[in-house]
Amino acid sequence: MEAFTYEALPARVIFGTGTLARTGEEVQALGCKRALVLSTPEQRDMAEALSARLGPLSAGVFAGAAMHTPVEVTERAMAALREAGADCTVAIGGGSTTGLGKAIALRTDLPQIAIPTTYAGSEATPILGETEGGRKTTQRTMKVLPEVILYDVELTLSLPPALSATSGMNAIAHSVEALYARDGNPVTSAMAEQGIAALARALPRIVKDPGDREARSDALFGAWACGVCLGTVGMSLHHKLCHTLGGSFDLPHAQTHTVVLPHATAFNAPAAPEAMARIARALGAGEAATGLFDLAQSLGAPVALRDLGMPEDGLDRAADLATANPYWNPRPVERTAIRALLDDAWHGRRPEG
Repeated sequence: MEAFTYEALPARVIFGTGTLARTGEEVQALGCKRALVLSTPEQRDMAEALSARLGPLSAGVFAGAAMHTPVEVTERAMAALREAGADCTVAIGGGSTTGLGKAIALRTDLPQIAIPTTYAGSEATPILGETEGGRKTTQRTMKVLPEVILYDVELTLSLPPALSATSGMNAIAHSVEALYARDGNPVTSAMAEQGIAALARALPRIVKDPGDREARSDALFGAWACGVCLGTVGMSLHHKLCHTLGGSFDLPHAQTHTVVLPHATAFNAPAAPEAMARIARALGAGEAATGLFDLAQSLGAPVALRDLGMPEDGLDRAADLATANPYWNPRPVERTAIRALLDDAWHGRRPEG
């Protein structure tokens, strides 16, 4: 066993079925009395129902969360927070809503409860990505880590199969990069492999039967495990590419992760053979990159950037942005190779084994 450093993240995790009913007691356990409930416009009804359940503990609802956490949306939420006199936030929804809760916490240091309804996994990380002026930047700070994460399997049953697939692939991406991270360690690596395996096992069952509670439970657990991995160790090329494509070209977050992941994995394969072996084993595949591509395709998920609305004439700019200030990566990041990677992803070519 080689020397390593592992730092556990201080968050309270409640996992189960019907756990939404415990939101009020968790608000009180934080010493709070007025929670602002956050959601996207599409999930306003869910947020309103939770607000009604909280009763006097609710300071109201802000249902304006948006993908990639635009700064202007956060400013509107801050105004609502001040007007309501809220002393904490409860974010119910996917990564967009979780991101808004984090952005508010960054600016106010107020406690937050995250209630995920997708498999994004960002609720388990001290990472915030914000978009301003068409550019997405990320930062890592403990100020944005939710104090409480409340997982309720019931809330994922209505997640459509297509969104379940891409959300799950997004979560898998967190563990893939954790396995070759510069600051990786045996604890995180074991959790990463477990998270990939749980999702790879559950997602095909969910696509076949969205009401499969056992599969939903496995997927939600896998998403949490993958999120913890992302929150514990650093990100590499895959996340840099996705942040670039999402923030600068307004591509959908989970779908972009789904498309890019097999190609970023293939790019790094020669430099991280042990990680590739663990990924392949978790997938039950012969090879990591092709296994990821085949899983996405079998789920009916998108496999080409062109199908997400990415313009082909934007690939050069994307390559420039992704290589201008790259994250650490096991294989050196060079523009010509990244441009070729993006071309493969744009066309949806299956990586070579």
